[in-house]
Amino acid sequence: MANLKQHKLGWIGIGRMGYAMAERLAKAGCDLTVYNRTREKAEPLAKHGAKLAAKPSELAGCDVVFIIVSTGNDVMEVLQAKDGLLAGGKGPKIVVDCTSSSIEDSAMARATLEKAGVKLLAAPVSGNAKVIKAGKLTFCVSGPQDAYETAAPYLNAMGQGASYVGEGELSRIAKICHNVFLAVTIQSLAEITMLANKVGMPRHAFLDFLNKSVMGSTFTKYKTPALVNLDYSVTFTPHLLRKDVDLGLSAARAHDVPMPLTSVTRDVIQTLIGNGYADKDFAALISLEARASGIDLKPENVPVSDGLS
Repeated sequence: MANLKQHKLGWIGIGRMGYAMAERLAKAGCDLTVYNRTREKAEPLAKHGAKLAAKPSELAGCDVVFIIVSTGNDVMEVLQAKDGLLAGGKGPKIVVDCTSSSIEDSAMARATLEKAGVKLLAAPVSGNAKVIKAGKLTFCVSGPQDAYETAAPYLNAMGQGASYVGEGELSRIAKICHNVFLAVTIQSLAEITMLANKVGMPRHAFLDFLNKSVMGSTFTKYKTPALVNLDYSVTFTPHLLRKDVDLGLSAARAHDVPMPLTSVTRDVIQTLIGNGYADKDFAALISLEARASGIDLKPENVPVSDGLS
């Protein structure tokens, strides 16, 4: 079993995802120091043994620093600001960036860190705060392999494992592909569920069958409560999904890869936004499908499992 006290860890970014991830490291007994722009959000981690930093530059002496902020621009601000991680001209040995950054932003951060002698691991995640609490978060990681081997035990401590996919920004491409699949899958799931529903089958009964079959997955189980009871509490917005589909289509054009299903799905997501669902979870695609099918969709109000607990 890995010694999780072997390295000094730093953490920057305590949003919904960041808090849940850092909490798992703190509870695992890691030597963890946390910075967040709004200090109050990080303070509850102290009861699990985490130390609090007043500015990112205080983490420069760490072995590994994890960053999960809103955008690639925010990553650069964390690195280069007056009190940023690299303010003293040098930084930690390794930075693990879990932010959902573009390929270009990630490459810029990598170049900036390399000048300071810091190795970057690009490590986008699959999951959300509820998935993290269930211990099922996964990482896709690219960058120097020796840095990955150092960081892997801590990545594993936050979920059910990491996948190393190679050098540079390859993990960013992998995450784009992942989210394109997410879009195509949820649209297909909405279509077949509405077909079964319109023929006369309760949605919860159809999805129970699907989830028990070879076609069931963690994702179909996780989205079942939303599709059955129409709870569109946001886990991922249509705007964010559209952004990732656009990134996938852009990469496909650059590399001459036809993606007809993705192109159609992109139009459906745009229609979802145009029909007033922009502030809902992307599972609201089933309501759009129901409207197109001539059905006034109602919650079934049946308790169903999300497969996480």
